[in-house]
Amino acid sequence: MKRETLSLNNLPNWMRGRFDDGQRFLVLCICAGVVCGLIGVSFHLAITSVFDGLFGLYQDMGVWAYPTMIFSPAVAGLIVGLMIRYVSPTASGSGIPQTKAAYYQKFGIIKTSEAFWRFIIGTISVGMGNSLGREGPTVHICSAVSSKLGRLFGLGKLRVQAMVPVGMGAGISAAFNAPISAITFVFEELFDNNFSSKALGGILIAVVVAAVVERSLLGEHSALHATRAFFETSWWMLICLALGPTAGVLGHLFTTLLLALRGRFKQWHNFPVWLKPAIGGLSVGLVGITVWQFTGGHNGVFSIGYTDLNEALNGGLAWKVLLLLLVGKFIATAVCYASGASGGIFAPVLFLGSMLGGLFGVAIVNAFNLDPSIAAACALLGTGAFFAAVIRCPLTSVLIIFEMTQNYSLILPLMVGNLLAYMISVKLRHVPIYDALLIQDGISLKKLPAYRGQQDWRNLPISTIMTHDSRTVCGSLNAEQNLERIKADGHPHHGYPIVLSPTEPKLLGVITHHELEEISAANDAQLISEWIEGHPIISIYPDDSIRDVANTLVIKDVLQVPVVSRKDETKLLGIVTLHDIARQQNTIEETMDRD
Repeated sequence: MKRETLSLNNLPNWMRGRFDDGQRFLVLCICAGVVCGLIGVSFHLAITSVFDGLFGLYQDMGVWAYPTMIFSPAVAGLIVGLMIRYVSPTASGSGIPQTKAAYYQKFGIIKTSEAFWRFIIGTISVGMGNSLGREGPTVHICSAVSSKLGRLFGLGKLRVQAMVPVGMGAGISAAFNAPISAITFVFEELFDNNFSSKALGGILIAVVVAAVVERSLLGEHSALHATRAFFETSWWMLICLALGPTAGVLGHLFTTLLLALRGRFKQWHNFPVWLKPAIGGLSVGLVGITVWQFTGGHNGVFSIGYTDLNEALNGGLAWKVLLLLLVGKFIATAVCYASGASGGIFAPVLFLGSMLGGLFGVAIVNAFNLDPSIAAACALLGTGAFFAAVIRCPLTSVLIIFEMTQNYSLILPLMVGNLLAYMISVKLRHVPIYDALLIQDGISLKKLPAYRGQQDWRNLPISTIMTHDSRTVCGSLNAEQNLERIKADGHPHHGYPIVLSPTEPKLLGVITHHELEEISAANDAQLISEWIEGHPIISIYPDDSIRDVANTLVIKDVLQVPVVSRKDETKLLGIVTLHDIARQQNTIEETMDRD
């Protein structure tokens, strides 16, 4: 109660006692729209000014253009790495995973300092040539500012949490000049398609206001300067049947490469963390200058690359240029993001999709002697399909292409291609890229389904809240070796399931971190598989109810228990803790109170 009283005392006199919590929320949604619109425009202009100024200067330097263009992203990576290491650790990556984690695990509380440093670090990283985008960082910045507005003006805890999707939507609206897509993106990415009419009102207000601010400052324009040609329904649109699956497979490969490289960078413990983004930046420089040389001056691998993206969307690039830009951007973005640099993948994904679609377009135009504008149309189709495959927001992938290009005549093949790309990417990898990034960092967003009437949530199966990606201890190693693995991973837990080896995940039992430390302190070199021998295994099945699992944990006096398959009790499926159950109980009770 004291915190709420203090918050209310901070309110201006005109607001205190005049507006209730809901009314203050709507007023602050308008304020968030204005502020986020200004931030989105400022961030866009800052990055564009730095990049255009620096790379325009570099290309006028004659022979010195080569070393300066190579090392510019590396220098940016070094500066960014030092700032992330010593000033703002949350400025790494795109910002969307950090926003999701704050929304679900911190009631939407994001520090304002995160927004400030994200702006500075993002401008340096992307502006100096790293192959990343500005849209993800814009979401993080705007969500942080929106969250601060809610706390500053005395909103309740759940209202503060609700300010995060407001800022998220406003940020996307300002970055892409796409208010409708901003709303669908919030529901598909943040809410996981759980529609809420209560959330819609505030988000709608914020995205409209942010779009008005953006258009007032930058003018009435589409974010992408694509062809405006009108296309009648024709047989060539069947290209979407080949383009969609290709985008789905290539999108899966992009996600797999990015995650694999990121895992490698994380395991590279003998190399300073702050120096890793410089390695990513150097890779961008080497790949970028190679593509620049062989394409006659196309610098789309560097930074956002919207110039070459727009040229592809107007059918102005030859197939060799399209192929080199596709391969170069693919490699550079994956390495750069994996190294821990600051920037998003929205813009690179759109870029890659347009190059892929452009290749299909050039091929069909040359093969059937079609109008050259069809190559531009295929580039548009590829942009949407690749977005659907990587970002995994199928509705947004359709609407955002329409809003960013203002071309509705391709809506039918766009929908078909995007759906095929989405379905194939989901089949190949179940976990979307932003959730996979969080899981790689040891953060799980697992939560219970929404409360339904009088249904007792404790009767739900434990699989709804269990952690599927559990950290394990290897039975083929001793305690000291396992502790070194845990330390290297950087995410110690209270207890761990014991498996025979990483390649043979046969469950042997459970051991606590304290027990590992005790065994190590005693200089006991025996293997953990030998130590656990004879200990009973307490396990549960995924279809056991939450109520029964809680009783098992209490009766057996343990804090965690592995989840195993009924068909094979040595097959580890995940782990659940008393803390998981308590956290979900609090979530359900808060939902009931809100309803």
